[in-house]
Amino acid sequence: MIHRTAEEIGRTTGGPRPVPQLGEQRAAADLSSVDTTLGNGLRVLAVRKANVPLVELRVRIPFAGADQLHSATAEVLAETILTGTARRDRVEIDTELALIGGEMNTSVDPERLSVNGNALASGLPTLLDVLADVLISASYVDNEVGRESARLVERLAVSRTQPRVIAREALLKHVYGEHPVTREMPEAEDVAKVTPEAVRALHARAVLPRGSVLVIVGDFAPEAAVADIEKALRGWQSDAEAAVLPELPALSGGDVLLVPRGGAVQAQIRLIAQALPRTDPRYAALQLANLAYGGYFSSRLVENIREDKGYTYSAHSGFEFTGATATVGVDADTANEVTAAAVLETFYELGRLALVPPSAEEVESVRQYAVGSLLTSTASQAGLASQLSALAVSGLGAQWLAEHPARLAAVTGDEVAQAALDFFAPTRFTGVVVGDAESLAPRLAALGGFTVGEPAES
Repeated sequence: MIHRTAEEIGRTTGGPRPVPQLGEQRAAADLSSVDTTLGNGLRVLAVRKANVPLVELRVRIPFAGADQLHSATAEVLAETILTGTARRDRVEIDTELALIGGEMNTSVDPERLSVNGNALASGLPTLLDVLADVLISASYVDNEVGRESARLVERLAVSRTQPRVIAREALLKHVYGEHPVTREMPEAEDVAKVTPEAVRALHARAVLPRGSVLVIVGDFAPEAAVADIEKALRGWQSDAEAAVLPELPALSGGDVLLVPRGGAVQAQIRLIAQALPRTDPRYAALQLANLAYGGYFSSRLVENIREDKGYTYSAHSGFEFTGATATVGVDADTANEVTAAAVLETFYELGRLALVPPSAEEVESVRQYAVGSLLTSTASQAGLASQLSALAVSGLGAQWLAEHPARLAAVTGDEVAQAALDFFAPTRFTGVVVGDAESLAPRLAALGGFTVGEPAES
């Protein structure tokens, strides 16, 4: 057998094989949906997507809290809400879901409690019955809370040794101070203080329908699905509103904080700046500007510090949405000896994007990527459900998603250039570099705009 190299495969006797032309951009699917608010205050978005006989469910409950132990109690609640109810124990919940080819899981962060589930379409009544049982009458039996709390303490201890976790916590503390959004992970000692009574009390006052959103996507008639949901959740009632996270303070540019982590052989670069929410008419242009900078593999940042100079294996920029606030972040992990150079090039590419805007060819490339990745990410029921659940926080729904490819197609090169100038100027960014201060501080000081903070806990 004759083995050919990649270069040989890519050529013919007449020269390189031509790259196929891009086809016409398909329009987003016309999704049959119902978007309504039930009598108990729960917003329900039901979308028919019948490509497979399954259903995907997403529940988002605003779950903010200012109490010092809120983060720990909320984490224990999320770990134990599926361990039993007044009618089912842990085994019965798992068994009923397994019989309909389904599963259910939960997670929590400073902004929300999420309950995600899926099942065969024929099992939707059972899926909704289990969901209602959990939301209304989760029992939090003492031994289950104790067992899961002990496991959580162990996982937290391991997580807090991970460089990416250390960098994330350092960044949030640097830009948001003591705002509740910084408490993404509870302290292990706080988890040890959580009692079953405290978890049950938090459920009673915070797991509320009013202000929450349920998204369901699958092989069903949307009107019938909404009726089934209203029937299943008729016992989930409260006049109180789910607790929304306080608005984040606006970010302004400033010095980058060097967070010492003694002995570390790698450094984590994390930059952040204020951006635009999806509801802003300029968001589509900003989305394309971000892709050109560092939002996909062929971006300027990746080409520079990964492909050209080899400073990092992975560099990326992207948006984060919290309530009505949006930020754009830049991250890269580098070896100590090239960290200062990588920081220099990262800021250089920010300035270059602002002053030397993307060419027409770049704009068209990122436009095709943006539309294609959106259609790909929503092609599955799970992807569509997750996208709609994220959009629902801003009051958006299936119509915004269906119309977004057209918005991307309408963006002009001048609009991308203006977005780059307005939002990617280096002076708009601040952030942290976490690493060994002894080796990093002299080089970063030479760049200017750096201060040294307290050592990171690890």
